[in-house]
Amino acid sequence: MITVPPYLKKGDTIGIVCPAGYMPFEKAQTCINTLQQWGYKVKVGKTLGHQFNYFSGTDEERLADLQQMLDDDSVNAVLCGRGGYGVSRIIDALDFRRFKKKPKWIIGYSDITLLHAHLFTKLKTASLHSPMAAAFNDGGAENEFVLSLKKVLVGKAANYSCDAHAFNRSGKAQGPLVGGNLSLLAHIVGSASDISTTGKILFIEDVGEYIYNVDRMMLQLKRAGKLAGLAGLIVGGFTDMKDTTIPFGQDAYPLILDKIKEYSYPVCFDFPVSHSNRNYALKVGVLHSLAVGKKVVLKEIV
Repeated sequence: MITVPPYLKKGDTIGIVCPAGYMPFEKAQTCINTLQQWGYKVKVGKTLGHQFNYFSGTDEERLADLQQMLDDDSVNAVLCGRGGYGVSRIIDALDFRRFKKKPKWIIGYSDITLLHAHLFTKLKTASLHSPMAAAFNDGGAENEFVLSLKKVLVGKAANYSCDAHAFNRSGKAQGPLVGGNLSLLAHIVGSASDISTTGKILFIEDVGEYIYNVDRMMLQLKRAGKLAGLAGLIVGGFTDMKDTTIPFGQDAYPLILDKIKEYSYPVCFDFPVSHSNRNYALKVGVLHSLAVGKKVVLKEIV
């Protein structure tokens, strides 16, 4: 059974940390203001606005900041300011003993996929694959995707739909929802954070990758047995893809379709989960139903 952290109420505190890449403080100001307008208190960690080369601090600083937020009983949810790279450098040093006694929502995507996977696999605790701080900028705080985070934080069941894609495979599925950034899902294969995908609805997305590398990562998941036993597959945005001087010969969606052609579970493409602003808040680890037909509907099963 999955542990679902308590939902938030007005007056609760959301902590903001950057456990991976550097984020200027001003890039998170609109997010902070909006969370306060939603009725929450905001506690800013030391890593927001702090920089050590590419990262938001040394490994030790990022570890200490995230650990403090995990352990702080006054913090009801932890929003990661941005992803990038860095969680894998500190994940094995995190102490989840206090968190396990008093779980809270961990929010983010991209490199935070590793945290979601670890929480699901090691602690059987749900988390939120969701827009992060920069998504609130430039009017984003008012779009349906950021507002989806507002809704799930207070306990509203997710119920999303999108248009059908030509590559879709019709059908219905039910299972725990797992996944996130394809690069991270391939990266954690064989590690302590690795996900058992059998019977799960898997969602994947990525950004800025060479197309041949998407092919390689999909093959990695397939060879590791991560694609064969799925209940269903959700393919989100593969944005800002790059090609080699000699073209690879396929785009991301066709090559993904090719890797799953022998399986019979329902599949949808171009679902709004991505590194673009089309990024619904998804409860990782929570039971969902997926219906792929003339429309695609993903619903949380309460």
